[in-house]
Amino acid sequence: MLMSPSGRLARLHYMANGFRVLVQGDHVLCAVSGERILLDDLRYWSVAKQQAYASAAISTAALSA
Repeated sequence: MLMSPSGRLARLHYMANGFRVLVQGDHVLCAVSGERILLDDLRYWSVAKQQAYASAAISTAALSA
């Protein structure tokens, strides 16, 4: 029986044009706010820092700090 990754934290490897799922799950956490981001909604991340961000504003602030 396959287990659904629903409600589980995923672990990702962030790349320039996408990401690779290392550990199955349905969301990641924003590195700044701690907000839950569904993988389908994930749009902002840092390849260098290997971090996800919940919004463009959070991403910009984190990358310029």
